Amino acid sequence: MTRVRARLAADERRAALVDAALQVFSARSYRGATTAEIAREAGVTEPILYRHFGSKRDLFLACLDEVWLRLREAVEDEIAGEPDPSSWVLAVPRAMASLRRRRLAPTQLWLQALSEATEDAEIRRHFRRHLREMHDYVADILRRAQAAGGIRAERDVDAEAWIGLGLGLLRSVQDRFGGLLGEEEIKAISTARVRWLTGAD
Repeated sequence: MTRVRARLAADERRAALVDAALQVFSARSYRGATTAEIAREAGVTEPILYRHFGSKRDLFLACLDEVWLRLREAVEDEIAGEPDPSSWVLAVPRAMASLRRRRLAPTQLWLQALSEATEDAEIRRHFRRHLREMHDYVADILRRAQAAGGIRAERDVDAEAWIGLGLGLLRSVQDRFGGLLGEEEIKAISTARVRWLTGAD
């Protein structure tokens, strides 16, 4: 019984550390964030942090996995609340906006991963797998919408999923640096994509 309690406590502490790191990485950057800052955010000492994660990189990769899990959950909530399958094509950007309102920025973590991947083989491998999982998931959403009549039958959902991810990365650049696209331009891109996918006039 004591061992089970200790395991639960360890899992809860690990989850709290990931929560704190998500906040810090979303607000700052991989290079700019420190384990000391993350430990302070979590209300623990650095030695406690390193008891659960061997390095800042290990913690960052755990954050990538966690934010991807939360994004999928938010996307499924969006789809469950939307009876019109033609609107499912907007489930991912709407879920992203929902997470941003909670001070979580998946796109910022992705941009940081892209920046670090050039010099860090482990981050590169992890993020390559991560991107493939994202593509397959988005393609599955589009395929579900297509089967329900919400997307035109001739649209190639695998290709469209890559385009959608590309637009998401473009949005991450805009969020990070600003001055590239205005909200009206982003809205126009989204509207054009929906029209293309659904055939709406």
